[in-house]
Amino acid sequence: MIKVYLDNCCYNRPFDDQSQTRIRLESQAKIQIQKMIQDGTLSLVSSYILWDENNRNPKTYNKNNISQFILNNTQFFISTRQAPNVEKIAIPIQQSGIKSNDALHIASAIFANCNFFITTDDRLLKYTDSRIIIYTPIDFIKNEYSNCKY
Repeated sequence: MIKVYLDNCCYNRPFDDQSQTRIRLESQAKIQIQKMIQDGTLSLVSSYILWDENNRNPKTYNKNNISQFILNNTQFFISTRQAPNVEKIAIPIQQSGIKSNDALHIASAIFANCNFFITTDDRLLKYTDSRIIIYTPIDFIKNEYSNCKY
């Protein structure tokens, strides 16, 4: 099963201003990925850091929708008990210039042996790591959709 980790900016993309073409296309691709998760084509991984970030979202409607999706569809959750292992992976990622929370997201995906880390954050898209493929939602659909047997 293909395992994916979506970061917080990816979850929030459909709630962003849809007047820009890139945002609109990324939103549509993210929604397609969600459908693939819901029908079991993809396995969703989430983490304590994702949960914490979402809980700090001041937009209650967005926060509640994202929380509900994560609760209903996560197949593998990285809890705070696993934080020391995740943090060990995150240290060199953070040393490469990635912010702490973002490094923890990537490290969580690596720790869970995800195939893909999906983000809309341009800074994270520049990071490379042999242990994970980092894609935008659009690139995931374009490059991997046919492999998912959807």
